[in-house]
Amino acid sequence: MVKQPSTGWQIEATQIDPKHYFGAMVANGMIGLVSDAHPMHIKEVILNGVYDRYQRGRVSNILKGFNPLDLDLIIDGHWVGGEDITDLRQELDMKRATFSNSFQVEGKLQVRQEVVALRSLPYCALVTLQVSAHEDIELTVSNAITAPDHLREVQNFYSEIDRPHVKIPLLTSVAKSPSGRIQLAASNSYIFDEPHGKEPNIIHEDWDFNRHLAKFNKTLRKGQTWQFSLVSSICTSAHFTDPQNEAERLSIYAKLEGQQRLRERHQAEWDELWKSDIEIVGDPNTQKEVRLMLYYLYASARAGTALSLSPVGLSGLGYNGHVFWDTELWMYPALLVMQPAIAKSLLDYRFERLEAAKQNAFAHGFKGAMFPWESADDGSEQTPVWALTGPFQQHITACVGWAFWKYYQRTQDKVWLAEKGYPVLKEVAAFWCSRVERKGPGQFEINNVIGANEFEENIDNNAFTNGIVKTVLQNAT
Repeated sequence: MVKQPSTGWQIEATQIDPKHYFGAMVANGMIGLVSDAHPMHIKEVILNGVYDRYQRGRVSNILKGFNPLDLDLIIDGHWVGGEDITDLRQELDMKRATFSNSFQVEGKLQVRQEVVALRSLPYCALVTLQVSAHEDIELTVSNAITAPDHLREVQNFYSEIDRPHVKIPLLTSVAKSPSGRIQLAASNSYIFDEPHGKEPNIIHEDWDFNRHLAKFNKTLRKGQTWQFSLVSSICTSAHFTDPQNEAERLSIYAKLEGQQRLRERHQAEWDELWKSDIEIVGDPNTQKEVRLMLYYLYASARAGTALSLSPVGLSGLGYNGHVFWDTELWMYPALLVMQPAIAKSLLDYRFERLEAAKQNAFAHGFKGAMFPWESADDGSEQTPVWALTGPFQQHITACVGWAFWKYYQRTQDKVWLAEKGYPVLKEVAAFWCSRVERKGPGQFEINNVIGANEFEENIDNNAFTNGIVKTVLQNAT
C-alpha cells in the first residue's frame, strides 16, 4: 500500500475530538462510507436510491445499511482502543478517493488503514490494513458485520469455498428494512498475499443476533511489515432480485481479482473523472475547497444509474436523502459542464418519474407534470406533511424543465431532446399554463406559492418563481 505523492489533493486531521467529529466520505455513486473518530471503524454506510419509511416524518428516508467494514485489533491479548492509540492522523485523498487512518499502538505497532469505495465495482468496498511491528507481538484481527437497530429479521451466515488453489471465506448478513419492503445483504472476504495453504486460519464467532465476526491470528516479529485486505459487497433488492447471492458473488469476484487489480481499476476511473478539474494558482486553501466540492459531487453520483443527488450526497442521512431543487439548480450545472454523462443520469432520474409528476399535477387540479419538492424512489411527494413546502414550493417544476433544456444546449443531442428532453419540457409547460392566472390581455400571475425564501409562505408573484417559469416556457416554445 504505497501512498502516491500529490499536492493540493489531501484533507488532513490530526487533532481529532470524538465529541466534535464529522466524518469524511468515500463513495462511488452507489454506496457512501462515512468515517468515524475511532480508527478502523465506519460510522455509517449510505445506500443510494434505497429508501424506506423509518425515523422522521412518516416519509421515505434514505436507508442506512449494514456496517460490514469495522476492524478491531487485539495485541498480546489486549483490545486496541482509547488511550493506547497515539499519533492518530486521518486523511481524505481526493485524487485517489481514499480515506486513511494512521496511528501507533503503545509503541508496539504502527498501523495504516485505507478505505476505498471501489469506483470500478459500484457495490463493493475495499479496506487494506498495513502493520509494522516494533517488537515481537501476537496480533488478532477481527472483522464484524453489524446491523443497525432499525433492520429486521437479521440472519448471519459463514461459509468457506475451498478450491485447490484458493480458500474463500464468506462472512454474510441478510436483513429486511424497517417496513420489510427491502431486503439487504452484505458479504465480506479477506484477501491475503500469502500463497494458498499459508494464509491465516479464519475463526467465525456469533456475538449477537445483529452482529457476528470473522477473526484470525498472526505472529509478527520485530521489524516485520505485513498487510491484508478486506473486500465487502453491499446489495439490496432495490437493485438486485437476489441480493444475498449477488453480494456473495461480488465478494468472490473481488477477492479473486486481488487488491492490486481492484486498486488499479478504481484509480483509472478516478483519473478519468479528474480530467475535469478546476485548477487555482496561488491560493492552495481555495484550491482544496473547490476540489472537495467537486469530489463530493463526483463521489455521490455516477453515469448510467438514473439516480440523483440529495443536498448532502452520500455523506449522511441529512434531508432524508431526498432530491430537491438543489440538484437541478445548484449541483447539476457543474456536473453538466464537467461530467455531462453524470448530469444525464440526474435527468434520467426525473424522466423515469415523469408519470408520478403528472399524477401529482392531476391530484392538485392542474395539467402536465408537477414535480415533488422532496423526491425519493418512486417520484411521489415525500415532504413531511407539516412542511408546507411540499404542495407550494412549485418552482422546482420549472427548475427541472430548465435543467433539461440546459442539457440540450450543452450537448446539442437532438435524439435525446426528442426522446426525453421535450417530453419533460412539454409537461412542465402544460403545468404552468394551467397554473397561472390571467389578469388581463397578455398579463398573468402566479399566486399562493412559497418561493426560494422558504420563510415567506403563501405569497403572490414571487420574483424567482415568476422568472424561472417565464424562462422555462420560453425554452419549451
